[in-house]
Amino acid sequence: MTIDVQAATRTFLAQTEEHLVSYLEACVHCGQCADACLFYRTSGDPRHTPAYKLFPIAKAYKGQKWPLKWLGLAPKITETDLKEWEELIFDTCTMCGRCTEVCPMGIDIASIVGQARKAWAAAGLGPADLFAAADNSRDHGSPLGLTAEKLSDRLEWLADDQEVEMQVDKKSAEVLLTVSSIEAMKYPQSLSAMAKIMNHAGVDWTYSTHGYESTNFGYLAGKSDIAKIMLNRIVDAAEALGAKTVVIPECGHAYGVMRWGAANILGRELPFEVLHITEYIAKLKREGKLKLKPYDTPMTYHDPCQVSRRGGAAADARYILEGFATDFHEMTPTAELNWCCGGGGGVQAIGRAADLRHKVFKIKIDQVEATGTHTLVSACANCRLTMDESKLHWKWDGGLESLVEIVAENLIDSTAKPN
Repeated sequence: MTIDVQAATRTFLAQTEEHLVSYLEACVHCGQCADACLFYRTSGDPRHTPAYKLFPIAKAYKGQKWPLKWLGLAPKITETDLKEWEELIFDTCTMCGRCTEVCPMGIDIASIVGQARKAWAAAGLGPADLFAAADNSRDHGSPLGLTAEKLSDRLEWLADDQEVEMQVDKKSAEVLLTVSSIEAMKYPQSLSAMAKIMNHAGVDWTYSTHGYESTNFGYLAGKSDIAKIMLNRIVDAAEALGAKTVVIPECGHAYGVMRWGAANILGRELPFEVLHITEYIAKLKREGKLKLKPYDTPMTYHDPCQVSRRGGAAADARYILEGFATDFHEMTPTAELNWCCGGGGGVQAIGRAADLRHKVFKIKIDQVEATGTHTLVSACANCRLTMDESKLHWKWDGGLESLVEIVAENLIDSTAKPN
């Protein structure tokens, strides 16, 4: 396989804008980020420290600023560098951002890793399964092969099986619900749960069979062209329907990319509001449109990193649980400092990363068991899939639940028709 080192270098340098340069210059190599990283905490391997992952892009930048560059003595990115750091950039960083929370200089290492992945993709180097998922998204509409036809069939089946009225491609609907193929293929009841909640609250809503997939593997793989395609599909669908709000389902990175990244990636302001499903449900509760029976199961809550830590929406899930989950116990640490599931940032899709991914899940098991509960609720299908697989590795029998699903299951008079 040919590795295009020059393409990687050009991509690195194209991204050295002021904020990124300030991050590279600011790192004092204090090591504070190490203990905040679940991979380093589990392995003890110094290569897994977040700061170590900055080396290649820092090397490319310094190569252009080196005082003796004109003598040919400046450091240069090599093929060896790219090969050595590939697994570190893709397999051992979920871009969870926990390291930034403890960094005394406030360096956003997660965003640097996200930018760095573009250089590896440009060089033609990266996890084949992650790249394939991105290509499937571009060619077939979703990373898991969820075509528009399959989505229509699934929604029709759910409408009958779950006895819920579905809205599909409804013109002038105020709210467009997007889907995650992980939910549609692995946890389809999440789609009917969202529909039940919308109907219960009398929301004017719809699913779309044109721009439906919110999971953005182009972004995770560092393939900017595919990231733009996936974002544009949702924007185009929302504009065609006239939606005023786009709701992202239980998928952390899908929320982060659409809510915080899309306008910059696409180079234009979004013509609608973007909310995570937990933010929208919290909004319905504040408006008095959500009537729930008590949920009595002893439980704790896992914060999806891109929603709570990087998205700033930790309070919304807790507002939903307040007065609803009667036996709720916070884990420690929690909210913005909660530990990652180990599978975010595309790591869940990388087969070779499975062993370490399963090992780091022990941190989450210990967190849950320290609360004295046995049920873990979250609002991210990728977290749920990661934890479902990793719990088998540890033979852990804890329960894993979707926040949206437990809300839908406990609606009072959930037979209301859509607006």
